[in-house]
Amino acid sequence: MGSWNYSVFWDEAINQIKSELSEHEFVMWFNIEYDSSTETSITVRVPSNFYRDQLVRQFQSYIEDKLYDLTGKKLSLEFLVAKPSSSPAPAKTNDPALSDEWQEDRDARDAAPKKDGSGVAAKSQAKKTQPKGKHPQLRTDYTFENFVIGENNSFAANAAIAIASNPGVSYNPCLIYGGVGLGKTHLMQSIGNRVWQTAEKAKVICITAEEFTNEFIQSIHDKTTQAFKNKYRFVDVLLIDDIHFLQNKLGSQEELFHTFNALYDGNKQMVFTCDRPVSELKNLSDRLRSRFERGLNVDLQPPNFETRSAILKKKVEAGRIKVPDDVVDIIAKNISTNVRDLEAALTKLVAYSELVRKEITLDIAQNQLKDVFSQSKHGNVTIDNILRV
Repeated sequence: MGSWNYSVFWDEAINQIKSELSEHEFVMWFNIEYDSSTETSITVRVPSNFYRDQLVRQFQSYIEDKLYDLTGKKLSLEFLVAKPSSSPAPAKTNDPALSDEWQEDRDARDAAPKKDGSGVAAKSQAKKTQPKGKHPQLRTDYTFENFVIGENNSFAANAAIAIASNPGVSYNPCLIYGGVGLGKTHLMQSIGNRVWQTAEKAKVICITAEEFTNEFIQSIHDKTTQAFKNKYRFVDVLLIDDIHFLQNKLGSQEELFHTFNALYDGNKQMVFTCDRPVSELKNLSDRLRSRFERGLNVDLQPPNFETRSAILKKKVEAGRIKVPDDVVDIIAKNISTNVRDLEAALTKLVAYSELVRKEITLDIAQNQLKDVFSQSKHGNVTIDNILRV
């Protein structure tokens, strides 16, 4: 037994796993320690039978795949129930008598600082930590505070707020669908931003379906598919934009199907956006379609006049140039397609005002936006809409 020592490979595997998992998940489940090894196995010490059973169910194959990548050998993982000689986790995590209240205890552990088991005082201290910096994949202006709620989107917006407050519990998965420029991406990223700022150790990934597909193809080319799987199957919140891109992408659909199952079984939140209901997507596998339809599906409709006015006024307040109310009204009255067209019209007026150094008036607005107003009246009539109707 002593002639085989894989401790160096074990340490490297644990380091890689630590970088791939969220901090609370690593602290919770990797309170384990290398014990010994044979030619075909590695034995590690775990604190309890319950701990061992959870590791076998959730992480054994993941760890064995990692060891295979490092050693090139199929090593099986064996577990020895014994107290580790040193503990990287908080004192509560080492309790060998985890009972039916395990989920509640886990939540309490997640909220506690890493090296402090002082109870209430420690929890309050954790809550007072400074806000995180910007998430690398999320836009800072895509927040609930910047999202104008009207009749067309109140259901979707309230559902998104509920999801952000309790991810993975209610409305999982959630699919937000609707036409171009109605706020699908804004709402989805608002969920990500809220979770990112309020859940201290949450791991959030936001990506488009096209980027997911490209990254999957690259992982096949580079022979790093296991790292790709680990990246997406061990997150707390997965946000994927424009899933209609997955049509005809059979390999990506297969990979997303397995990712979906792993996250759903782990009660991890998933949010998707699409430009139409999933039932209208062609060349999408039935089993993936059924997964999207399993949770909450909400649609976004074009905003009504009052909502369009409110959106424009919010944009004006955030800008540097004053725009009269009658100009806001005429834009809202003549552009009824989507939020993006409203913003484009306002941007054109503001640019004109800055470049020619004139204040915006009703006459200027009518003159500068006459082509936009004319085009907008027919903006909702497209071949896709005609065929759908």
